[in-house]
Amino acid sequence: MQARILPSEDGKDSPQRTQMRVFPSRILQFLTLFVVLGAGFFVLSMYMTRYFDLQTIKFQALPVVKPCVVEEQSDLRRWIKPPPSLMHNISDEELFWRASFAPQVKTYPFKRVPKVAFMFLTRGPLPLSPLWEKFFEGHEELYSIYIHSLPDYRPDFPPSSVFYKRQIPSKVAEWGKMSMCDAERRLLANALLDPSNERFVLLSESCIPLYNFSITYQYLMRSRYSFVGSFDDPGPHGRRRYNPRMIPVVNITQWRKGAQWFEVNRKLAINIISDAKYYPKFRDFCKPGCYVDEHYFPTMLAIESAHLIANRTVTWVDWSRGGAHPATFGKGDITEAFLKKILEGKSCFYNDQPSSVCFLFARKFAPNTLGPLLQLAPSLLGFK
Repeated sequence: MQARILPSEDGKDSPQRTQMRVFPSRILQFLTLFVVLGAGFFVLSMYMTRYFDLQTIKFQALPVVKPCVVEEQSDLRRWIKPPPSLMHNISDEELFWRASFAPQVKTYPFKRVPKVAFMFLTRGPLPLSPLWEKFFEGHEELYSIYIHSLPDYRPDFPPSSVFYKRQIPSKVAEWGKMSMCDAERRLLANALLDPSNERFVLLSESCIPLYNFSITYQYLMRSRYSFVGSFDDPGPHGRRRYNPRMIPVVNITQWRKGAQWFEVNRKLAINIISDAKYYPKFRDFCKPGCYVDEHYFPTMLAIESAHLIANRTVTWVDWSRGGAHPATFGKGDITEAFLKKILEGKSCFYNDQPSSVCFLFARKFAPNTLGPLLQLAPSLLGFK
C-alpha cells in the first residue's frame, strides 16, 4: 500500500514543481528584457538630451559672445577716448602719474589722427577769442583746447564756442615763480590724457595766430624738432641767476635761458610732466630774481634732449622797448605794415634748412586790437 502511494504522490508533485520553476524563469527573462530596453532608452534619452542641449547652448552662446567683442572694443575706447569733461578732482600727483603713461609699441591699433593741443595760460578772459574762433573754424578733428585760468574765474563762453567747457582744474600761478611752471605742467598733463594730441603749444590770452590753421598744423606736424628757446646767456639775466647749490644735477655750464612760450612734441611733454630730477633743484634754488619759467624747461631739455629741440620759439615778441616785459601793442599799432613786418624779413632754420617762416604766433596784443585784427585777418593772416 505504501509502495503504491509513494509513486502516486511523486507523480503528482513532479509536474507542479516543474511548472513552478518554468514560470518564474519566463518572468525573469521578461523583466531582464524590460530592464535592458529601459536602460537603452534611458541612455538614448540622455544622449539626445545632451545633444540638443549642446545645440541650444551653441545657438544661445552666439549673442553672448558678440557682446564680449563689443566690450573689448569698449575697453579700448575707454583708453583712447579723452575724458568727457576736463574738470576733475584728482591731485596734480595723480594727474601727472596718469598722464605719464606712454605705450612702447609705436604703431597704433586704431585710426589715429594727430592733433595740436592749444594750451592757454591766462588770468581769466580770452579777449581775442573771436579771432581764434575764426582760426579754428572747419578743423575740429585736428586740434584740442585747454585753458588754465585763475581758480575762481568762471568763463561765459556759449555752447557754440570752441572754448566752451575747455577749462581745466587750476591753481594760482605767479609770474617768475615755480607755480607758473606747475600751471604749464598741469596744462601738458591734461592734454596728454588725449592720446591723439601730438604737438603742444603754450599760449597766453594776448597771443594771436600769424597764419591760417592749415599752415600752422603742417608746420608743426612736419617738424623734426620741438620749438623751445635755449641759449647760454653769460650776463646778469642768465648765468648770474644760477645757484651753485644746484650741483651736481645742474652745473653753470649747463645753465640755459629761453622764452616761456614753448611748443613740444608728445615725447618731450611726457618728459616735462614726469621730471623728478630737476624739478626740486629749480623749486628750491631758482627764486626771484631767478625767474624759474625762463630757465627750468630750457635747461632741463638742453641737458636731456638737446637733439630734439630747435633752440628757438615760434612765438614772436618785441623786446626792443626794454624792461622786464616785452612790448604790448594796442589798437593804434595794428596796421597792415605792422603785421607784414612781423611776417616778413625773418630767417631761421626749419628741419635744418633755411626758412623765412619762423613764427607762427605773436604777443602781446591788448584786447582793443581785436577789431582791426579781424579786419586784416582775411587778407594778411589767411583765414576768414
